[in-house]
Amino acid sequence: MNTDSLIFPPPALIIGLVSISDRASSGAYQDAGIPALKDWLDEAIASPWQSIAKLIPDEQNIIESTLIQLADVEGCSLILTVGGTGPAPRDVTPEATLAVADREMPGFGEQMRRISLNFVPTAILSRQVGAIRGRTLILNLPGQPKAVKETLEGVRDEAGHVVFPGIFSAVPCCLDLIGAPYVETNETVVKAFRPGSMQRERTAG
Repeated sequence: MNTDSLIFPPPALIIGLVSISDRASSGAYQDAGIPALKDWLDEAIASPWQSIAKLIPDEQNIIESTLIQLADVEGCSLILTVGGTGPAPRDVTPEATLAVADREMPGFGEQMRRISLNFVPTAILSRQVGAIRGRTLILNLPGQPKAVKETLEGVRDEAGHVVFPGIFSAVPCCLDLIGAPYVETNETVVKAFRPGSMQRERTAG
């Protein structure tokens, strides 16, 4: 069969969603992190995507093995974690992320703290990091659903205009650079920024 003239759909982005909480993973209360991530991503991403969700305790070895599994075996190009980034003794998500990473992307953590400081002074206690493992971008997000949305989407004024960009504006460009699927966003939620040479014509629909 000659497949030269066939048009194949672009590969779907696979996103790992990891909620890290001792109490939620033990069933003491219902996890809110993964639903918050899914709801926001459903609104924000215009390209095909699918998710793999994991709810795990605050154990560094478990976090590390989960990140490796999602990146190396499940083929996730993007992994978003929630929880475990504060100063408490059991908050070890940043340590686990950096332990499995090839390179740190410090700008993501810096921008997350800048965004959160618009809302709470305790944002300076956050230790979120961004890092790359192979062709996977790993981002530690805050634990609260409201803060997840603010961090990804940015700060808006009373008219709804973005006055402080969220980190997801830079995510599609980063994914391009590490060889992940091309991602289009719903610009009413978050506008992806790419240099002109990296932009493609938007897919219809």
